[in-house]
Amino acid sequence: MANQNAKGWRRLVNAWHFSQAGFRAAYRHEEAFRQEVWALLVLLPLGLWLGESPVERALLVGSLLQVPIVELLNSAIETNVDRVGLERHELSGRAKDIASAAVFLVIVFATSIWGLVLLPKWL
Repeated sequence: MANQNAKGWRRLVNAWHFSQAGFRAAYRHEEAFRQEVWALLVLLPLGLWLGESPVERALLVGSLLQVPIVELLNSAIETNVDRVGLERHELSGRAKDIASAAVFLVIVFATSIWGLVLLPKWL
């Protein structure tokens, strides 16, 4: 649990450590997150190289970064729902499905951005 009394630099250092623990946990326990990290490692340099302007590079890279961000939120929701109980419940299923839909939409968004930026260059 976070130290609620930490202030200034100590609070920032603590936040950094908690974030690193979150990244490690997501990478260790979430297959989808691992896949998205590896895709990001391949596609990020490609986006920087293929973007012809700073705006194009920002669109290509930014749309990619949104995918693992939303996946982290999805994983947090799923983990919290599972902590409450593993029995099947309509609301638990709905929460997980909605979070999954958010991941799907951000992947569609990133794919659309890449298509809109890159396809005109090749047509």
